Amino acid sequence: QVQLVESGGGLVQAGGSLRLSCTASGSIFSINDMGWYRQAPGKQRELVATISTGGSTTYADSVKGRFTISRDNPKNTMYLQMNSLKPEDTAVYYCNAYITYYIHTDSTRSDNYWGQGTQVTVSS
Repeated sequence: QVQLVESGGGLVQAGGSLRLSCTASGSIFSINDMGWYRQAPGKQRELVATISTGGSTTYADSVKGRFTISRDNPKNTMYLQMNSLKPEDTAVYYCNAYITYYIHTDSTRSDNYWGQGTQVTVSS
């Protein structure tokens, strides 16, 4: 099976930085588009940034110029470097990936996966 595990969340003061990581493990054939989402208390989950297999990126307007998404394909890992953090960035951050994995030696299947979430809290 396939699993996504996030790490790197925590408590930081406004203006500070954090780096989130998301690593995929299991019988992986390939990882397609990946992304970071976040959900603040009482709000809907929102897209933060995405990155394609080839490295093309998109960002929410609220994080442009402050956050950088990247990935290390050989390590099946995605990162989110967050700088100049603001209290409104406080949320649970989730990684998402569309993964093709082996179900048998010569057959694969593709599904959308979510990590368990990591809390980011920015104090003012």
